[in-house]
Amino acid sequence: MSHRTVFVPYRPKTILNKSKRPDHWFWTRYSAYPYIGCQHGCEFCYCREKKYSPFEDPIDFAYIIKVKENAQDLLRRILIHTPIDAIFTGDYQPAERKFMLSRRMLEVCYELGFPVFILERSPLVLRDLDLIQAIHQRAFAVVAFSVISTPESLNYDRVTALEKLAPTAEKRFTVMQELAKAGIPTGTCFMPILPGLCDDEANLEAVVRWTAYHGGGFVLASGLTLANQQRDYFFEVIKERFIDLLNLYQGAYLLGSYAPTGEWNRKIGLIIREHCLRNNIPDRQPRRVIPGDKHTLNKRMVELLANTAYSLELENAPLHRVWSFRKAAWSIEDLEQDLRLIYRAMGLAGLQRIPDIGPSMAKILEKLIKENESS
Repeated sequence: MSHRTVFVPYRPKTILNKSKRPDHWFWTRYSAYPYIGCQHGCEFCYCREKKYSPFEDPIDFAYIIKVKENAQDLLRRILIHTPIDAIFTGDYQPAERKFMLSRRMLEVCYELGFPVFILERSPLVLRDLDLIQAIHQRAFAVVAFSVISTPESLNYDRVTALEKLAPTAEKRFTVMQELAKAGIPTGTCFMPILPGLCDDEANLEAVVRWTAYHGGGFVLASGLTLANQQRDYFFEVIKERFIDLLNLYQGAYLLGSYAPTGEWNRKIGLIIREHCLRNNIPDRQPRRVIPGDKHTLNKRMVELLANTAYSLELENAPLHRVWSFRKAAWSIEDLEQDLRLIYRAMGLAGLQRIPDIGPSMAKILEKLIKENESS
């Protein structure tokens, strides 16, 4: 059955999603998108979940594109009254050629000094390289590419079929290289890693190697998540096209689980880390700060603590240890005072007055502060 794409212009009342603090993957606190639905139509896309998609039929996600025609003006009105922090934005699906809303939203980000993180599958992002460079000079701009397989993979054709209208991985890596040459931080979001299709070590190694070769500065990796209508939809895809994988997916997502087991994620993370080390790129995205930011040290401490929490997860450390670093990172993110000034004024006792910072964590912070002051 063929479908025809329909564009539905509308004027939402809000466009900016706000979190209390930045996440520890992309280091973005806000997100804002110009469209709902995506013509690329990747079968595994989490945006088909109910909390992201307004469509009752998951198939409509790829064919009914809701266009936020007031996106630029709405974003400007909101950002004028919003503390500056990184925004996850940009959507270069084919609709962008016609409506140009991603560019107009980037113009607002540049105008008001907001840094951006763009996650993309399309070479169309190069159209706005001039604007991305301007944002990067004023604040910072990162453009990452969603890539889950390379032409070297035995399952490349099967994965490409699941990505439907998305440009090929070769094109994405070519654009990554052009952005890197233009001085824009870029890398790979190896998401979602599909069990049985993308998780063999040869493919994991190839994605990391291709990233490094094309100038990418990081690889972020995580598995496929499935919930409610998206889960039902993707399982039908598996039954129709990859029946040989059905038992694997039924076992991986047993009893309606949202993601594969923690042990699967840990194994994948360790392999990615090993190959990133071999290729001299990190498996975490460096946190960037806006020039002149008064909380640079605090943010650096948050990055170090968050990365430690991730490393502890890979090491299968006790959960209480993982959470001690994660909660400490959140507490420091929320601090209005400079961590260095607190330490200079009151030493370890001052650090322990910060919520979720006990004696052991205070000593870790003391060490990190001294290392960063000497670096």
